[in-house]
Amino acid sequence: MGLFVRVLALGVFFAGVMVLFQSWAANDMAADDMAAGAKDVTLYKNPACTCCEDYADYLRKNGFSVKIVETEDLAAVNEKYGVPEIMAACHTAIVGGYVVEGHVAIALVNRLLAEKPQIVGIALPEMSPGTPGMGGQKTETLAVYAIAPGAPVFGTQ
Repeated sequence: MGLFVRVLALGVFFAGVMVLFQSWAANDMAADDMAAGAKDVTLYKNPACTCCEDYADYLRKNGFSVKIVETEDLAAVNEKYGVPEIMAACHTAIVGGYVVEGHVAIALVNRLLAEKPQIVGIALPEMSPGTPGMGGQKTETLAVYAIAPGAPVFGTQ
């Protein structure tokens, strides 16, 4: 094979490698963008509620960027996002396109974002002591429900 053909073949090979590299880099950046979007939280809360501020701090300490929206009408927020009244808590967070209702532990929030189930979100309706953002000692295992028909248990904390 002549020198010209070898140089041409090497050029084509390296051009292909560069196209693959650029494609992988673009996919990695898209994945990073999606992950960053999943870490953005909008938390709707009553202006007088302090435990909601503590929950927002808990999310921030775990790598989330939290925007707080104060509202006197959480019922309207819950209706907008499909949270049944029985699952309503003192605040509603929107994370990665999901509802996280109440003082849900970060492990379950991360699991929700990783598994991406076909549900509206997850809810811990009670304001139980010892949960993230609440003072006191946790005295029992708590069910965190999937917000979906039949309200199956998503996990416990």
